[in-house]
Amino acid sequence: MGGLLFTPRLPAEAVRAFREKLAPGKVLRLEEASLTLTPELAQLLQALLEALSRGEMVRIVPMEAELTTGQAAELLGVSRPYLVRLLEEGKIPYRKVGTHRRVRARDLLAYLEASRKRGRELLDELIGEAQELGLGY
Repeated sequence: MGGLLFTPRLPAEAVRAFREKLAPGKVLRLEEASLTLTPELAQLLQALLEALSRGEMVRIVPMEAELTTGQAAELLGVSRPYLVRLLEEGKIPYRKVGTHRRVRARDLLAYLEASRKRGRELLDELIGEAQELGLGY
């Protein structure tokens, strides 16, 4: 896929101690090599380490990576036929390479975010209606 997949579970206490030290402007050193953390890099490393300490699978994919329909479906957590239907309905942009469809990671993540946003809006509407009806929510 052009990305990296991490699944190891890291010791929570060691991760917590390390995460507390990660901050913009701090310098990471490995032997003679060093790297000053930008705010974005510090935030990324903190999020990555937190997820790994919980035993979550983490996949790092460049935003411009082109994914096969199988890879895209896996990232969305849907079946490949369902993803293909989303592509054919124009809900997610794609391009064809010969007879194969390719989806940019950026477009897939934009669809996922829009879908989550719409889900939150629908939930808010349902809660509002339940409150109007006095259902105790």
